[in-house]
Amino acid sequence: MSVPAGAGTPCRSRPSASATGPPGDCSARAYDRSMAGPTTAPARMAVASGLRLNPAPAYDVLVGANHCHGPQCCHAAFAQLGRLNPVISCRAVRRDFGDFTAIHDLSFEVARGAICSLLGPNGAGKSTTIKVLTGLLPLTGGTAQVAGYDVRDDLLELKGCIGVVPDDLGLFDDLTVAEHLSLTGAVHRLEARTARHRTDQLLSVLDLTHFGDRFVSACSHGVRKKTALAMALLPNPKVLFLDEPFEGVDPVTSRTICELLRQAAERETTVLLTTHSLFLAQSIASQFVIMMDGQLVWNVSAKDVSGPLEEHYMDLVEPIEAGEVDWLGWRQS
Repeated sequence: MSVPAGAGTPCRSRPSASATGPPGDCSARAYDRSMAGPTTAPARMAVASGLRLNPAPAYDVLVGANHCHGPQCCHAAFAQLGRLNPVISCRAVRRDFGDFTAIHDLSFEVARGAICSLLGPNGAGKSTTIKVLTGLLPLTGGTAQVAGYDVRDDLLELKGCIGVVPDDLGLFDDLTVAEHLSLTGAVHRLEARTARHRTDQLLSVLDLTHFGDRFVSACSHGVRKKTALAMALLPNPKVLFLDEPFEGVDPVTSRTICELLRQAAERETTVLLTTHSLFLAQSIASQFVIMMDGQLVWNVSAKDVSGPLEEHYMDLVEPIEAGEVDWLGWRQS
């Protein structure tokens, strides 16, 4: 396998970063404590979708090439850059489901304004990682911070700084596309005029205008996915967590999503997304984190990846050779 210059040798040892960056200053208005326990399913869904971010001047995003060489190596590789300001920080994160360990001692950091693509085969632990970082699943072990908030202890404040597209989308069949956005704006206390303006823009940009009055139960998977994305973007969050944002959407919309994420990153929004499209990942991400079997395999800056990402990915995840299925096909022997 061709390893990027200066990047070291990838391996599957378990890193354990020892330090975090300074607490972030979330610009969103904090929820009142009365918002801690929404009693309706739509309210719980909308709270989980995140709040607003402040646009800020673009700056040069720099994340370090990071390859595991044992304890402390993850943080050391980043610290050498001297410019790290992590917005997402995982330290020895572990998540168990009974006897099964879905995430095993996962450590990585994502800088402010970076677009980090979390990659790996099915069952690698990507969706579980996003659920842990967004407070949808509790940690079994380790620590994690997002925008300076501990995902275990500061859950209320965390919800006010993030936008989320979960793997199950979190939509409600008895609400229309427009009603989902209206509810999101209300829960996040957006001024009505601002909410309407943003809603109209997102419906237009994501080609959802003609679906506004349609119940999501009557929508295609692609329309549902775009609705969930619009909800995540509407409050203008500081950090975006997107689980498979390109899955099920058409190529034109995929390009639009890429452009929206680039614009957000230029204004210091931090993005962590999962995708199985290595081409799209390489076209948009500034950092790649590859997982397999719940563990970190590779953590690298996009600028240090030479050649197609697919070549490195296939070497790292050790693909199983497909066996012959002798009955498949209609050709007569």
